[in-house]
Amino acid sequence: MGKWQPYLEQKKDRHLDDLISFLRIPSISSLPDHETDVARAADWVAERLRTAGLEEVRIMPTNGHPVVYGQWLHSPGSPTVLIYGHFDVQPVDPVNLWTRPPFEPMVNQDRIYARGASDDKGNMLAPVLAIEALMRTNGRLPVNVKVFFEGQEEIGSPDLLEFISENRALLSCDMIFSADGSQWGEDQPAIVIGRRGLCALQIDVKGARGDLHSGTYGGAILNPIHALARLITTMHHPDGRVAVEGFYDDVRELAPEVKSYFAAVPYGADEVMAELDIREVFGEPGFTTCERLWARPTLELNGIWGGFQGEGTKTVIPSLAHAKISCRLVPDQDPEKVQNRVITHIQQHAPSGVSVTTRRSAGLADPVSAAVDHPGNLAAARVFEQLYKKKPYVVGMGGTIPVCGMFKKNLNADVINFSFGLKDENIHAPDEFFRISSFERAQKAWGLLLEALG
Repeated sequence: MGKWQPYLEQKKDRHLDDLISFLRIPSISSLPDHETDVARAADWVAERLRTAGLEEVRIMPTNGHPVVYGQWLHSPGSPTVLIYGHFDVQPVDPVNLWTRPPFEPMVNQDRIYARGASDDKGNMLAPVLAIEALMRTNGRLPVNVKVFFEGQEEIGSPDLLEFISENRALLSCDMIFSADGSQWGEDQPAIVIGRRGLCALQIDVKGARGDLHSGTYGGAILNPIHALARLITTMHHPDGRVAVEGFYDDVRELAPEVKSYFAAVPYGADEVMAELDIREVFGEPGFTTCERLWARPTLELNGIWGGFQGEGTKTVIPSLAHAKISCRLVPDQDPEKVQNRVITHIQQHAPSGVSVTTRRSAGLADPVSAAVDHPGNLAAARVFEQLYKKKPYVVGMGGTIPVCGMFKKNLNADVINFSFGLKDENIHAPDEFFRISSFERAQKAWGLLLEALG
């Protein structure tokens, strides 16, 4: 055991205090009133990186919320590793469902409750503390390290594609490890070999110049909500397959070994039904539940509204109806191309009698993948086996971290998941929490990972 591990044990109370201090900052990136709080979180992170022993620490402006960068590059012949995380958080509504105020951290048994505890402040702080432990005890790191922590992940990292492109030389590296993400279970690790990409849009349907009396005009004109519902039903076949022309054209077929990895994970239709309290699963035919969740593209309706929404009855034919759609994408789909195909489908299937327009949503994200035998995944697997005493599952991740595709496109480096949040920790919901045991395990894991890479 290296000297750095006893250091982490000795300092664990102080490190928990650091996390509590970090969590008190209400760095909500989506709300303009909290812009100064996001900047304050960047200041906190930069100072903590300096304390840990990193060099060239700087807060770098973007067209929106800032990025914090630091480095230690004194290990010639060793790989250069970029560590990614984010210090912004989701809004806290509805506040009345929190047990206590979301930015007043509460420690209860093995849990620390606060907005951002799991996503991503607890996970993001862990590699910083591991770096400090290595620097304080060994005086150096086993590999060259750069850190890139951002303040706009929760709004889709809209300014980072340009920022990363302009700072390729500064950010160049051999591989990237993301401290944003999750682990399979408290006692079971997993290697994530892919994350789905994303594109989204809104449909707006307009009928008459204003809302109408449903008795006076009902039956003589097309109701915009009816038109929207009819349009939406054209987007899928009854069996769940997406009906948009060309939607699957660029989808990479699942390799047999990937199918076997997914099949070895004890998770499927029965587990999903029990977990979600539903009667049956549904989706694209010919694929298992895991394959649908991790490696097949989707087109989902995220919201639909129009007309009267209040209690009781108001007999109107609404003038407007709206829907929001998002698509999760897999290699080798291009988000803009898929977005264009969905818009073309909408134009071709728009019912006559109403006006149908589309609005593209920002935040296109490319799907990303990393092979099981990628050096980063191999190193992560060794660390997981050492910590959990179990071989990791090989899984995909249905969700999207927008910056991963930006890194791949501009730095030609793969992103490896190395994070320790768990899916029951209420991320994006009231009473978010992070297990203190996971926080401590994460610090040790990052130290072991850097040693393994070195």
